[in-house]
Amino acid sequence: MEKQDLIRELRVRVSSLSMEQVQPTPARQPQSETDPRTPENGNASVDNGQASTMPSVEDVAKLLDARPRQVIANGDSHRSLDERAFSEIINFPETSIRPPRSLETVKSSEYLDKLAISSPGINGRAALNGTPNQPRRASINEDDEPISPTSMVEGAWVALRKAQVMFRGKPVGTIAASDPTEDSLNYNQVFVRDFVSSGLAFLMIGEPEIVKNFLLKALRLQAWEKHIDCFTLGEGVMPASFKVLHDPNRRTDTMVADFGESAIGRVAPVDSGFWWIILLRAYVRCTGDHSLAEEPDCQRGMMLILTLCLSDGFDTFPTLLCADGCCMIDRRMGIYGYPIEIQSLFFMALRCARSLLKPDAGGKDFLERIEKRLHALRFHIRTYYWLDHQQLNNIYRYKTEEYSQTAVNKFNVIPDSIPDWLFDWMPMKGGYFIGNVSPARMDFRWFTIGNCVAILSSLATPEQSCAIMDLIEERWEDIVGCMPAKVCYPALEGREWQITTGCDPKNTRWSYHNGGSWPVLLWMLTAASVKIGRPQIAKKAIDLVETRLMKDGWPEYYDGKLGRYIGKQARKNQTWSIAGYLVSKLMLEDPSLLGMISLEEDRKQKSSLTRSSSF
Repeated sequence: MEKQDLIRELRVRVSSLSMEQVQPTPARQPQSETDPRTPENGNASVDNGQASTMPSVEDVAKLLDARPRQVIANGDSHRSLDERAFSEIINFPETSIRPPRSLETVKSSEYLDKLAISSPGINGRAALNGTPNQPRRASINEDDEPISPTSMVEGAWVALRKAQVMFRGKPVGTIAASDPTEDSLNYNQVFVRDFVSSGLAFLMIGEPEIVKNFLLKALRLQAWEKHIDCFTLGEGVMPASFKVLHDPNRRTDTMVADFGESAIGRVAPVDSGFWWIILLRAYVRCTGDHSLAEEPDCQRGMMLILTLCLSDGFDTFPTLLCADGCCMIDRRMGIYGYPIEIQSLFFMALRCARSLLKPDAGGKDFLERIEKRLHALRFHIRTYYWLDHQQLNNIYRYKTEEYSQTAVNKFNVIPDSIPDWLFDWMPMKGGYFIGNVSPARMDFRWFTIGNCVAILSSLATPEQSCAIMDLIEERWEDIVGCMPAKVCYPALEGREWQITTGCDPKNTRWSYHNGGSWPVLLWMLTAASVKIGRPQIAKKAIDLVETRLMKDGWPEYYDGKLGRYIGKQARKNQTWSIAGYLVSKLMLEDPSLLGMISLEEDRKQKSSLTRSSSF
């Protein structure tokens, strides 16, 4: 049929439609300005269900010149496949065009096969299962629809690969973010803690080379002599981040590390060394390659980290004393002392190091010290950091100024220091590890990383792990909201915010580290829920992420009490937001991948939790 004939036929159809009552259509996603399907004027929109202004011949001609649409023959033919939100087609039963399927509806492996990025090397899933290496193949169900090339999973992998940093022709990590609209600052560097989620994603698809290179480069940087002003840091401190400088004239690459001398607040990272050991163990578990961990440099690197953590001092607690800003919460947020995030990572790193250290060459002494510290740390955290309704009632009735070893209130906590919000917030069912415990102080805030890592490392008992997940479900709006998940709850406000944060303008209430929502925490929440046997929690959280994260440009964090707004200073294309989503999808698709990041209960030191008189 000729073009003019098509125009004439369309005009007849449009004329007939103008005589009828047009039913309102569901709201569509806003189209890009460059999308050829978008009318150049506003006359083609539907207002209050009435017919729009009749298009001109030129408008119809433009529509005919536009690229063809795929029409869904199911009664929803007025909207093309391209126009409909991807999540609307495959992930949401209430708006889907087909009945809901089983738990996982979008398989990451299908997109990996489509992208042809399956590694010919070691397969992480096979190694975890103890089976021979086999290429990853996607099992596509008969009712699967064609996968859109603009799908979220595929887009995430493309973005993650673009974030790779090369050093002398080899990938050594991923940059923190690549937002072209903001100053790069240190976001163009490879952060140790940030790369963990990227490294897990690459391990899960059988591409361990970048992880191995990263581990070795970070180890080389650890060996540097570290100075801040006129002071020398401990030999075992791992860098917070490093960057690669390319010299095109000399054709050389140079690596520069930051141990805290350039960081905001000049705080050295405590968690970098722990994350390095945890990632090393994940690499060994995934690949079955024990030779890397057994190398003298790796053995020495672990011992240097442990030397800093296990040294004897004046402290009467087995927990690790840390400064504000020493972990993911890298600004002043009142976590000075013994923050739960560091204690959980410390416990997990000790258990990972115990499985990686060799008894010879000085390792035997460290193994004995690890055993003693694990036993004491496990009891201390499970006993004094745990809070549920019963324990809150006990603290409420504490007496103070008690002396001797028989004291009930061992830390001399004043009951009046219990914040008012906690009494209504604490459910009858559920519990959690509070943020900090030190003399005359208990930080009752919820911290997501510390509690999730406590589950993954088996620092929490099975009963406590279930209680933590109960609390998350009971307080879903507060902890998860519209974007998983809050780094802490509740936010500091008013005079308390001024004193604790130093009037930090970036950490205003419900923003950034002060109650902000961080998409990267999705993978920890997913791993914890899968381990406890409640994958529906992970599925619900992933559904929330898939409605917004890619559309919003993969931001670093979200603001607001429910996480409804993109962070006021959040970088776009944040790599660990991208990688955290991919790790969650892969882990939910294949729970056996959890083995590389999870530790089961230590049977050798398993003991019943003897509650002290403070309970």
